[in-house]
Amino acid sequence: MSFFGGGTDMPSFFNEHGGSVLSTTFDKYCYVNVRHLPPFFDYTTEVCYARTERVNSLDDIEHPLVRNAMKMLDMHELRITYEADLPARTGLGTSSSFAVGLLHAFHCLKGQYADKRKLADEAIHLERTLCNEAGGWQDQIAASFGGFNRINFTSDGYEVDRLIISPERKKKLNENLLLYFTGFTRLSAEIQQETNAHIKDKTVQLKEMLSLVDEAEKVLIGRTSDIDDFGRLLDETWKLKRQTGAKISTDSIDGLYAKAIKAGALGGKLLGAGGGGFLLFYVRPEDRESVMRAMNGLLHVPFEFENGGTKVVYYSPEGYDVSVSREKA
Repeated sequence: MSFFGGGTDMPSFFNEHGGSVLSTTFDKYCYVNVRHLPPFFDYTTEVCYARTERVNSLDDIEHPLVRNAMKMLDMHELRITYEADLPARTGLGTSSSFAVGLLHAFHCLKGQYADKRKLADEAIHLERTLCNEAGGWQDQIAASFGGFNRINFTSDGYEVDRLIISPERKKKLNENLLLYFTGFTRLSAEIQQETNAHIKDKTVQLKEMLSLVDEAEKVLIGRTSDIDDFGRLLDETWKLKRQTGAKISTDSIDGLYAKAIKAGALGGKLLGAGGGGFLLFYVRPEDRESVMRAMNGLLHVPFEFENGGTKVVYYSPEGYDVSVSREKA
């Protein structure tokens, strides 16, 4: 869930101007199960996601992320299953979460330890280089590290700074945020590609969005700051983001946003690259019912911040050599 600085995490911008993103992870997950495929079938690899693929060659895997990840880490003869709490193409980093989780599972299956930075770096390389998908770096880093962070980007790479927010303040922020599914999904890479093509023309807006990261951080960590200013700053960054690409918003999304503001929301934004997905609003407690009435018809998604990032839920070492077993079979 990216609040501020989105767009400044793209190398075409931060290599020249620097970049920074303020974001958090929250309690909606993707689940990746990986194990070696027993040698009883007439295929050597099975991949289950929205569809099921059964192939005998890695080159025949149609899912580009799975195909390239398996080649990248030299993985063979696997059964991979993927499930998620949220739909794909909705702006909440599901693709990058899958990439990080898949790589984490691969390392685990190989008996290797991979720290959070290694997983983030590999996921960035996988999505941006091997799969040649347009976009920034923040989703892979957030999915790997987890928690409420400020991520700073320079031509030398990135640094992750955990934000120290008082528990009371963090709880209040969480309670004042409302998340809604618009029902529209889109390919993030297509929107990012269009945005990236005109990024030099949007330098002024991106620099302003970058400056708001500092202001938002001060609001969060300052014990005497008015936390409602966080919502007002969200409204500012959304107005700037809309200027960075023609596909960022739509008439329908603009209409929903206007209804929420009229009902009492102090600010909000469309999460992700734009074009659809989830709308996030900052709403004071006294205006919560009014905004929820205004958003009647959209799916409200309750959530809580989380701090863990990627993790192994279950691991059990396998007891036989799959390749040898398959040869005998």
